[in-house]
Amino acid sequence: MANKSKYLVGIFDDDEVLIKAIDKIRGLGVKIHEVYTPFPVHDLDVHLGHPRTRLGKAAFMFGATGTTLAITMQTSMLGFLWPMNIGGKDHVAYPDFVPVSFEATVLCAALGMVATFLISNGLGPGKKAKMFDPRSTDDKFVMAIEFDKNTAFTHAQLEQILTESGVSEKPFEKEL
Repeated sequence: MANKSKYLVGIFDDDEVLIKAIDKIRGLGVKIHEVYTPFPVHDLDVHLGHPRTRLGKAAFMFGATGTTLAITMQTSMLGFLWPMNIGGKDHVAYPDFVPVSFEATVLCAALGMVATFLISNGLGPGKKAKMFDPRSTDDKFVMAIEFDKNTAFTHAQLEQILTESGVSEKPFEKEL
């Protein structure tokens, strides 16, 4: 079984206070593990310092794969394996391939993005969710700071930094 990590957890009531706290805490050199919110907070990823996502590139690649597979399949079937004379048209009529190619593009992009989402977030059957505080799905904002990634600070210093940043409750330790 993997080693459990210890976190210092701070609860916030307001998203504006949370954003100011993130900027202040990161400015002091503290590495924030993650922030959990009950609704999307605009530019939270920028304030946390996350790099720009590459999901758009992945979606394009999945879609391009679907298009390539559809055109290859239709060309090989109608052009070489089972050529049919339908209304005097060519065996391989690319304008007729557009609907199937479009549908295959959308299908591969959608399935690929679902798989990418599940893998990149560590989700799937049998996975246990990391829940620092159940109220993060209702009305509270939760910030988790991992002790192992902030060895330059003592536990007391991290707790004081978090307390001074505007938490609504006393910070507490949690092991996950």
